[in-house]
Amino acid sequence: MPVLEQSDYNFPAIIHRNKHISTIYAALFKKFDVPGYTREKKELSDGDFINIDFIINDPKKAVILCHGLEGDSRRTYNNSCAAYFQQQGFSVFAWNNRTCGGEMNRLPRLYHHGAVDDLEEVVQFVLQKGFEDVYLIGYSMGGVQLLNYLGWTKVDNRIKAAVCISVPTHIATSAAVLKQGFNRVYLKNFTIDIKRKLKHKAAQFPDFINSDQIDKISSFDEVDHYFTAPLHGFASRDDYYERVSPEFSLKNITTPVLIINALDDPFLGERCYPRAIAKESKYVYLETPKYGGHCAFPLRNSTYSYAETRAYEFFESCKVPA
Repeated sequence: MPVLEQSDYNFPAIIHRNKHISTIYAALFKKFDVPGYTREKKELSDGDFINIDFIINDPKKAVILCHGLEGDSRRTYNNSCAAYFQQQGFSVFAWNNRTCGGEMNRLPRLYHHGAVDDLEEVVQFVLQKGFEDVYLIGYSMGGVQLLNYLGWTKVDNRIKAAVCISVPTHIATSAAVLKQGFNRVYLKNFTIDIKRKLKHKAAQFPDFINSDQIDKISSFDEVDHYFTAPLHGFASRDDYYERVSPEFSLKNITTPVLIINALDDPFLGERCYPRAIAKESKYVYLETPKYGGHCAFPLRNSTYSYAETRAYEFFESCKVPA
């Protein structure tokens, strides 16, 4: 049943009914101040670290924000979401994946779509501060990590609900669609950033990373074949794509989660709209607005986006009456 056939996000301004304008506007032109975060370096169980930015408001309820590929805690979509939830009284935690947030991590390991162990460390960091009601929001790759976390782990009952925005639930078809037409512009920007990080890692760990292979990167195929899969214990690129695609873990989820994937999202392939799974699930809700682009969803006459306002509405709907 939880396929939401009607979305309230159907009539953005005319200019934002173009998926590329909407996506590029949100990524490059929309500005939103970074909240006045406190940053803490969280030491991880394997000897590495991640940085977590946070603001404490209500000591009982918190939201955790998970950023997208080559993003960080201070991307515009995170800043907007953090500000909106602060207005609603929430404490906010925005974490940075390894290599993200302006500081390179210690170990050869990077980050990837299945890095649920790092997300679990963030969740425990938050729970140990005494919060009773914790909600999670993930953008794009962060949404993949979040869905895998909910499907792979025993979730603490203080985790009440989650929302995933512009999330590629099937990684292979998403990687393929980014090689088509204008989408290659987005792909090129991703690969430039990833190459830069890999060169840094190759200098740190020449025995683990072959710098000659970095120049062969032209798409995610090479990134995941030469680096992501072997560095993180996957047998191959195809093994990685299958094992970390939430399509295969959604059926295990028992925490309410809303997936908001626009039908015009230039990053999503045809298998990134898991209607059949949502129809059979009591917990996985799917909303597919006609417009929205990728991590965009701009609203008329508002500095916020539909993503965060809808997330708050969903969280409120999941509350158990006292």
